[in-house]
Amino acid sequence: MKPRKILATFALFAAGAAAHAANAMGGASGPAERAQDAGPAASEALAPKAPASAPAPARFEAPAARREDHVDELHGVKVADPYRWLEDPDSAETRSWIDAENHLTFGYLAKIPAREPLKKRLTELWNYAKFGVPVKRGGHYFFTWNDGLRNQAPIYVLDRLDGEPRLLLDPNGLSADGTVALKDFAVSHDGRLMAYGLSSAGSDWEIWKVRDVATGKDLADELRWVKFSAAAWTLDDAGFFYSRFAEPHAGTELEDANYFQKVYYHRVGTPQAEDRLVYERTDQKELGFIGTVTDDGHYLVITVWRGTEIKNGSYYQDLTKPGSPVVRLLDTFDASYGFLGNDGPTFFFQTDLAAPRGRVIAIDVRDPDRSKWREMIPQGADALQAARAVGPGFVGLYLHDAASRVEVFDAAGKSKRAVQLPGLATVDGFLGERGDDETFYSLESFSRPATIYRYDLGTGASTVFREPKLGFDPDAYETRQVFYPSKDGTKVPMFLTGRKGWKEDGSAPVLLYGYGGFNISITPDFHVRNLVWMERGGLLAIANLRGGGEYGEEWHLAGAKLKKQNVFDDFAAAAEWLVKNHVTTREKLIIDGRSNGGL
Repeated sequence: MKPRKILATFALFAAGAAAHAANAMGGASGPAERAQDAGPAASEALAPKAPASAPAPARFEAPAARREDHVDELHGVKVADPYRWLEDPDSAETRSWIDAENHLTFGYLAKIPAREPLKKRLTELWNYAKFGVPVKRGGHYFFTWNDGLRNQAPIYVLDRLDGEPRLLLDPNGLSADGTVALKDFAVSHDGRLMAYGLSSAGSDWEIWKVRDVATGKDLADELRWVKFSAAAWTLDDAGFFYSRFAEPHAGTELEDANYFQKVYYHRVGTPQAEDRLVYERTDQKELGFIGTVTDDGHYLVITVWRGTEIKNGSYYQDLTKPGSPVVRLLDTFDASYGFLGNDGPTFFFQTDLAAPRGRVIAIDVRDPDRSKWREMIPQGADALQAARAVGPGFVGLYLHDAASRVEVFDAAGKSKRAVQLPGLATVDGFLGERGDDETFYSLESFSRPATIYRYDLGTGASTVFREPKLGFDPDAYETRQVFYPSKDGTKVPMFLTGRKGWKEDGSAPVLLYGYGGFNISITPDFHVRNLVWMERGGLLAIANLRGGGEYGEEWHLAGAKLKKQNVFDDFAAAAEWLVKNHVTTREKLIIDGRSNGGL
């Protein structure tokens, strides 16, 4: 957790009402004090007033940034870049400028009385258990569990569902300075071995190791120059497939471009130098590969990707026939194809081919002509975010107006039942293998952290597996959904969350967030910083701008490239609607965006 970034969100109002806010928040250690934050005092505390104890308005003298006469010629056009020297983050001049900027910024923030009480409350709320969705292998259950304020979540294993968790790997102890991160892990089918990938100092390069689950000790295996890869165990658990690049030049590992990724097979207990090359494309330097082994162990399926494109290909190799070639099953990059599983030679894919909201198709690899493809689950009114082939059938994770809807299908793709969900929420998980009779999923909302459920694939019953203990009452908050018109008349959904019973009388300050890009859907999720905002009477507004994936590929493309203006229009219309409908006033409206949303 980094309070500096989070606290910046509150700086505007906190600076204007420092004395009142400090009084209100400093005593917020018990239920009675926190309950007062829901009333008029909270709105008053967040109003942009300037009591005598607040930092006096000042003219800031920003650190001088030297201009230089640097000009680039791009396609015949001369482009001035007077601050090119700032692109070297490690030069003495750049470091000096950054230090001066930080001295100015944090010197001011340190004078805000509300800052420390906010930090204290943020820390209190963030200190709760956070659980990952379990993966079942060989009768064992593997899941992540952060018991509070750890930077990374350790991996635990249960030998039986009602047993005591056993620590398998704690990434927090892998380096003294905390700069080694756990990126991914994959457990063998028998649950005996775990391959896991580590990165250092934020690099995309990973080192993969193998750990014995029973002893918690690492084997001698170590795989280097791995990037953008998973580990796919063979059915005999003797080894796994992975993807890597050639070893880069010494000293330029973090600078060189990486091309010509290759697929290898690593047999446990042997050095990486003996790994077998499985597939490469010497004619396509930008192609990347991620391998998956089918549950029956019959096939290696290779998802083929290129840059940031959503469209991809899919190849396969018959593992029952040593030396068999890799077959280019889907190689036109005309749509996205997410491999789900197989029934013998029949492969199942989630695709947006002729279905911008997604569907599931079946391809018989013995006769893969497109005219023979079968539709298993047709496109519906809601966007299919993810499909799973688990147990005897399929599970579809849909978005209905930007909130989760889950449907269970039989092996023929016929709908069996809907999974009952408690209101507007986001669901993820439902992973597993074809022979499983159970699976797990997470569910969270704007006012409730992720709870993990076990789902019985036979009966359809959901039971709580792990639930975080909270330092607040989630039932004291409510989420409403509205639909507002954008500039061109398009209806755009927006979530509004605050203390239960909030009124549309213009009294509440509103924090409005949007993203609108890269087919990314913004759905109900829990953030401590948002809760602290709402505890003090603020409302959280999340606008589902075009450019995201809330309604499938059509919604995405409606906010991309030459139609990018729609994203900005949608966001501006959200702000106008909030004021026009007396949810807030223009003086009490804050806008927030990061990365693409920062536009």
